[in-house]
Amino acid sequence: MHRVLSFGELLLRFETYTNPKEFEGPTDLFKMYPGGSEANVAVTLAALNIPVSYFTVVPDHGMAKDVLEELKNRGIDTSRVLLEGDRIGLYFLQGSNGLTTGNVVYDRKFSSFYNMDESSIDWDQLFEGHTWFHWTAITPALSERWMCLMKKVLEEARKRSLFISVDLNYRSRLWDFGIAPRQVMPELVSFCDLIMGNIWASHIMLGTPIQEDFNRNTSKQEYHTFAEKISQELFHQFPQCNHIAHTFRFMDDPKHNLLYGTYHTRDGSWISGTHETKELIDRIGSGDAFMGGLIAGLCKGYGSQEIIESATASGFRKLFVAGDFHE
Repeated sequence: MHRVLSFGELLLRFETYTNPKEFEGPTDLFKMYPGGSEANVAVTLAALNIPVSYFTVVPDHGMAKDVLEELKNRGIDTSRVLLEGDRIGLYFLQGSNGLTTGNVVYDRKFSSFYNMDESSIDWDQLFEGHTWFHWTAITPALSERWMCLMKKVLEEARKRSLFISVDLNYRSRLWDFGIAPRQVMPELVSFCDLIMGNIWASHIMLGTPIQEDFNRNTSKQEYHTFAEKISQELFHQFPQCNHIAHTFRFMDDPKHNLLYGTYHTRDGSWISGTHETKELIDRIGSGDAFMGGLIAGLCKGYGSQEIIESATASGFRKLFVAGDFHE
């Protein structure tokens, strides 16, 4: 059985109340949830009985320790987390459903993770006992320093022959230090055995083509054919990679979500069934739950069709859970 190490910043999410009946006074302006993409993936993996550790950097205070205790209670090994610095990264979400057009405000600069010194990491201790390393495109988007440090992290993981997965999370508000994702991500992705994202993120970050007329009404078969084409280009561009997955998520209104996924190897291509709801609770973390389901399917040795079906089902289930964490 693989043991996964998920690496990235722990965040606190503050969310405004959208239903006036929920508002009880001046002390109840926000709901608060722990989160962060890489922590969300770790939670999903633990829920699916995959041994998982989580690395981040948080201050040595009660609130951070409460969140770490919550992760431990969910079966995640947090023994490698560093306690240093002064603050946890934050993000603020206006509204509860996490629409991509919604107003998200990040407050992550100069957090404990943002300021982490490379000398704080004992590489042997960090990777010991693990066979799989997971990261996301959010981390190099934090700063030019993290862009360089992420390469070092990946070099150390590859040196130890870990299987490496990446989620091409694109956060336009984070790439604000004058370097475009396409200048950074191809080199970092070259270390990876598994790439997950979507055809639009791949275009922005890795330079693959996109058809500008693709939209909500484009057929599932057209998207599958195009995803297969893009995946073959990525396999050619990244010889280390043997697994690629794409999500297709469409939202007609704040309560609607339509989701399916594709999975590709060098030998074939598979597509999941379509999952749709008109009554969801929270779409934040759905992509992370898909990623966790994808990793779990590979770890458990599922067949290719079962891998993409279980990953998509995991992402869909998250839509009915409040907060960032899966189940």
